[in-house]
Amino acid sequence: MAKKLFVKYILIVFVLLTVACEGLHFNQLASEAKNFRPRRIAVFPIEVWNHKEVDSRVVVEQIVAGSLVEKKFFTDVTDVENLKKQIKESEELRKVKDEYLDKLKMLTFSDPDLSKKMGELAKIDAFILLSVDEWKYTAVGDEKKAQVAMTMEMYDVSTGKLMWKANHAITSDYVLIKPELPKIARDVVFMMIDYMPH
Repeated sequence: MAKKLFVKYILIVFVLLTVACEGLHFNQLASEAKNFRPRRIAVFPIEVWNHKEVDSRVVVEQIVAGSLVEKKFFTDVTDVENLKKQIKESEELRKVKDEYLDKLKMLTFSDPDLSKKMGELAKIDAFILLSVDEWKYTAVGDEKKAQVAMTMEMYDVSTGKLMWKANHAITSDYVLIKPELPKIARDVVFMMIDYMPH
């Protein structure tokens, strides 16, 4: 009898852990997002890197853009490199983007006029802002862990509205060989992308 109860207990714990690991840590969808079907999307550069590990902004940006292309949710994905090229070639786009992001950061205001203008100039329907919240290896006693956490925000350029915001982290235990943080990042990104409007 005790053995059967123990087996049931283990199964319940396993199921609960599996269910707990299936979703994102945070996932917020605007009510209008159910009808939001962007076809052309751009990935904006990561602005800040506050981590002790090697600055891997470019790697993360490439992982996100590559994952979006691989999922085939959008007909056109403008990666950071191509967006920077457009900005370099268009003084107007640079000014609009800078003014928009300044207002967003300082006032937490997504200016709909600037957003719309940016969409017209860059030929996009939506854009993604990225934040890498954790990018590290830690060790506490004998426990060694690798962790990557990210936040993504998707904005509709026609309205400037935040349509989707999500946060997720993956922590991987290891003994001798450190898991590569970019590989963990790819798993984080792939999981997050499934939840974004498309």
